[in-house]
Amino acid sequence: MAPLVCPMPIAFNRPNIPEKTLAYLRTGLESTIWEGDGPFTERCHAWLAAQLKAPALLTHSCTAALEMAAMLARLGPGDEVIMPSYTFVSTANAVALRGAVPVFVDIRDDTLNLDETLLEQALSARTRAIVPVHYAGMACEMTQICALAAAKGLLIIEDAAQCLMAGYQGRALGTFGQLGCLSFHVSKNVVSGEGGALIVNDSMLMERAQILREKGTNRTAYFQRKVNKYEWLDVGSSYLPGDLTAAVLLAQLEVASELTRSRLAAWRCYYAAFAEAEARGLVRRPVVPDGATPNGHIFFLRLRDGDEMRRYRAWMAGAGIPTHTHYVPLHSSPAGRKLGRTATAMTVTDRTAECLVRLPLYADIPAEDLERVIAASMGFFAGS
Repeated sequence: MAPLVCPMPIAFNRPNIPEKTLAYLRTGLESTIWEGDGPFTERCHAWLAAQLKAPALLTHSCTAALEMAAMLARLGPGDEVIMPSYTFVSTANAVALRGAVPVFVDIRDDTLNLDETLLEQALSARTRAIVPVHYAGMACEMTQICALAAAKGLLIIEDAAQCLMAGYQGRALGTFGQLGCLSFHVSKNVVSGEGGALIVNDSMLMERAQILREKGTNRTAYFQRKVNKYEWLDVGSSYLPGDLTAAVLLAQLEVASELTRSRLAAWRCYYAAFAEAEARGLVRRPVVPDGATPNGHIFFLRLRDGDEMRRYRAWMAGAGIPTHTHYVPLHSSPAGRKLGRTATAMTVTDRTAECLVRLPLYADIPAEDLERVIAASMGFFAGS
C-alpha cells in the first residue's frame, strides 16, 4: 500500500494571535513595567478568578506551578505521591525534586486518565498526595478520587495543564483539589509562549504560595502595603512571568471561549469522521466521560498495535500530514525506574504508548486541512 502523494505539508499546531495582542504588547513596552506582577498580570489573575471561581497565580510555566505545589505540600525525602505514568515528566519531576517518590498507577482504558479503582493498592504509610492528570482536557473521575483523598487525609494536586475551559460536573478542572496547575505553553489551547498558573483552592495555602513565588520573600505583601519592607522568610524561587508575557496571555484569555469553540468544532469533525473506522475495529476514538465538559485540546486515535501505528504515521507523512505520538511512560523511563516505584501492572499505559497517535488540531484549522487529514486516513484504512 503506497502513501498518498501530496508535497504541501499542513501544520500540526499553529497558535492563534488575537487582534489585541500587538496593542497590549505596545502598551506594556511603553509602560516600562516589564517585570512580574504588573498590570497585565493583575488582569490575567482577575480573568482566571472569574472563570475558575478560584484564585490563581501566574507562573512562568506549568512546571513551575507543579514545583510550587510540591513545596506547598511540604513533600520531603521518602514521601510518596500517586500519579499516572502516562504524563509529562514535569508531573514527576516536581515530586522528585523534593526528594519524594512518584508512585505510578495504571490508567483507565477508556479516558486514559488515572484509574481510580487502583488507588487503594498504591497507598502506603508514606503516601502524602494524589496527582490526577486530566489527559487531553478530559476529566478524571474526581468524585471518587476526592472521596478517597478526604478519607485518607491526602492532598490533591491536579495536573490540569491541558484543561483551561474544560470542566467536570459544572466545575472547572483544576479546582477540585487543594491545588491545580495550568499550562499556557504554545502547544496548549490558550498560550503565552511559555507560561502557567497555580490554582490555590485552599485559602490557608495562599500566603505561603505568594512567598514561594517571590523567591521565598514577602515581596508581594510589601507591594500590597501590608509590610514596610520585605525579607527572606522561606525557600522559594522566581516563579513569576514577565508582564509582557501576561500581555500576550490576556489577549488570549479574552477570546478563550471563541478559541475553545473553534477547537471543539474541529474535534467533533474528526470524531464523526472516524466513527466507521472504529465500528470496523480499526481504531479507537477518544471517550468523553459522563459529566465532563471537554475543551478540544487533543484529538487522538488508538490503532490496533504499534506496527500499524507506525505504518499509519508513515502513510500520513507521505501525504504531507504531520502526526505525533505522545508520552514515553515514566515508569519505564531511566529516571522513572530510578526515582519512582510502580504500584500496579501498567498494561493500559504500555499499550497506549505503543498505539496512540495525535492528529493536527488548532483553533481555526482550515476545513480543507481537516478534509485532507480525514481523506488520507480513510485511504490508509481502506487497505486494512
